[in-house]
Amino acid sequence: MNRIMKKFIKEFKEFISKGNVLDMAVGVIIGGAFSKIVSSVVNDLMMPIIGIIIGGHDFSNLVLKVGNAEIRYGSLIQNIVDFIIVAFCIFIFIKTINKFHKKKEEPKEEIKPTKSEEVLLLEEIRNLLKENTK
Repeated sequence: MNRIMKKFIKEFKEFISKGNVLDMAVGVIIGGAFSKIVSSVVNDLMMPIIGIIIGGHDFSNLVLKVGNAEIRYGSLIQNIVDFIIVAFCIFIFIKTINKFHKKKEEPKEEIKPTKSEEVLLLEEIRNLLKENTK
């Protein structure tokens, strides 16, 4: 068991030491901060405007009562709008980054391999042998 644990710890150290883990951590932290901004935009700006457009409804207070239970579907609607905005922003961000990567790549010229004289001679001999066997 000790050997298995040492192998596991070694693999974990290799995983942690890779740069991708640090990039991912930074992404999670920035994503959390971005999520707060988007939630504020949805809750404080968009949903009140949408509520006014559809007749002054406050989505956060929309509930469906079933017996003693309350199903708060208004919060679900706000979270769906929140998700769509975050997904759209990420889509635009990745699309922009991909454009920059495409511009940086230079077109590669295809180099056709040239055959040596020996290969050409062997191919000629092969073709002649094929003709003679027909």
